[in-house]
Amino acid sequence: MAVALIGLPGAGKSAVGRRLAQRLQLPFIDSDDLIERRIGCSIRDYFEREGEQSFRDLEQEVIAELAAASHGIVSTGGGSVLREANRLQLRERFHVIYLRSSPEDLFRRLRHDVKRPLLQVADPLGRLHELYSARDPLYRETAHDVVETGRPSVAMLVNIIVMQLEMAGLIPPGTGSDPHH
Repeated sequence: MAVALIGLPGAGKSAVGRRLAQRLQLPFIDSDDLIERRIGCSIRDYFEREGEQSFRDLEQEVIAELAAASHGIVSTGGGSVLREANRLQLRERFHVIYLRSSPEDLFRRLRHDVKRPLLQVADPLGRLHELYSARDPLYRETAHDVVETGRPSVAMLVNIIVMQLEMAGLIPPGTGSDPHH
């Protein structure tokens, strides 16, 4: 069973992925964490030092490795869909779920976040609109399912995804029933 979560920075891929993995009793892998462990520094520092191209090469390697092992719940970096090789690997080896957030929702969630290199700009909302227009078609092309993240809580998003996985026949009905209800 392999599910990959894609979406813009701040869409909730890590939070939702972690919770979904617990619920389905599967391992959780955050591709950005994996990259940071490998390079021994933050992606932001690496990005500044080595440039985006070098980071994307590394990201492509990590996604290929995850696809080869394809098991568990993987949350990907927001820009992972920029390369066609990644889109193909993800779509072929995972059930891909696009956590779709509007630029406004993301801005509301991220405006106090200083760790995201792409948002350290004069007009972060404008930047989110640019990222959204550039990436939304790529996320849609890669995804098997789209989940609107709007205002629902992480727990509600996990419930929606579990239902989608059941409907897709990827998990037996009731597998992901929430033990806390």
